[in-house]
Amino acid sequence: METLITSLAAVALVVACNSEPASGRSGATAASVETRAPEGAGQSPAFAGQTRAPGSAASRVRVTTFATGLNKPWAVEALPDGRLVVTEKQGRLRVVTADGRVLEPIAGVPAVETRGQGGLLDVAIRPAGANAFTLCLSYAEPRGGRRNATAVACGRAEGAQDLTLSGLRTIFRQEPPWDSGGHFGSRIVFAGDDTLFITTGDRQREDSRTNTQRPESTIGKVVRIGLDGSAPADNPFAAQGGAAAQVWSMGHRNIQAAALRSDGALWTVEHGARGGDELNKPLAGKNYGWPTIAYGIDYNGRPIESGITAREGLEQPVYYWDPVIAPSGMIFHSGKLFTRWRGDALIGGLASQSLTRLTLAGDRVAGEERIAIDGRVRDVAEGPDGAVYLAIDAADGRILKLTPG
Repeated sequence: METLITSLAAVALVVACNSEPASGRSGATAASVETRAPEGAGQSPAFAGQTRAPGSAASRVRVTTFATGLNKPWAVEALPDGRLVVTEKQGRLRVVTADGRVLEPIAGVPAVETRGQGGLLDVAIRPAGANAFTLCLSYAEPRGGRRNATAVACGRAEGAQDLTLSGLRTIFRQEPPWDSGGHFGSRIVFAGDDTLFITTGDRQREDSRTNTQRPESTIGKVVRIGLDGSAPADNPFAAQGGAAAQVWSMGHRNIQAAALRSDGALWTVEHGARGGDELNKPLAGKNYGWPTIAYGIDYNGRPIESGITAREGLEQPVYYWDPVIAPSGMIFHSGKLFTRWRGDALIGGLASQSLTRLTLAGDRVAGEERIAIDGRVRDVAEGPDGAVYLAIDAADGRILKLTPG
């Protein structure tokens, strides 16, 4: 099935008659993609352009259903030959062939906790020879009783059609485990120096989220470890040992999007409170504030802690969404196929049922485009030819393929 769509930025033109021409877009018109009232009434951004950036020129995008028959796909990763590797929340790992056939589940995946938001979560793959790969999985790991926590296991995957797993072992376990079905994170990103970045969540309970401010806990953190599970000596809290030695940055709510930009820097997007989804560029040892500072309000309608959005020593987000997009999955596009998107951040949206495209000027957001998608976008991947693949989170889940219209 194929449809041709244009972005919600084009719709926004109707309500933004005072827009200015977008920089670098011949004949394009900028407009805000957000017209609803903010949840954080009375709150102000810390700097110009921190939220509600001008609308970027509308893109024409052709959307094709590439694969069907998936049960709540959570992550999609492209292989160099055009195959896709997909996780399903209930604990299955599958290969989708280059012509869209969904193969049988791969054996050897760890047991997962599927309560609430738990399950088999992210997959990250790195070539390790002809039809051989280093493969890492993140998942909600049962830890006894009703406790659970985010874990990551890595091993070797091989095969020219389907894949077989071998040598899979757990290299990261979030501490402490918690009795909760929410906010596991979790994305895995291979860095360029044989280390991994792993994102975690605050476990969605008031009695757990204070751990985001404690470096000795890996709740609400970006973690950086080696492929053997060791903590690099140059991590910011390495001298403290234990779980703290694994921590890269802290004060995060629930990071479900992470990617390296072309310069090798890590960027993340996290689910915030009502009116506080955040784009960040996490730096070593920095504190991104949750729950001490936050934009928006709590989901119960009350202020978050003291209701402040800034405090000395706590980092501001590069960008925030109010109202939220419910972000999950992120890439920086290479520009291979969508040449106008080169270097742009593409971010999936769950509740917003959208693909958000951010144009960046240095470390600031210069424009935003909201592309409507029929379904909850859980993850985003780029194929070897530059096509964009979206994992649609549903019991009758599917993979969509985006090409220029």
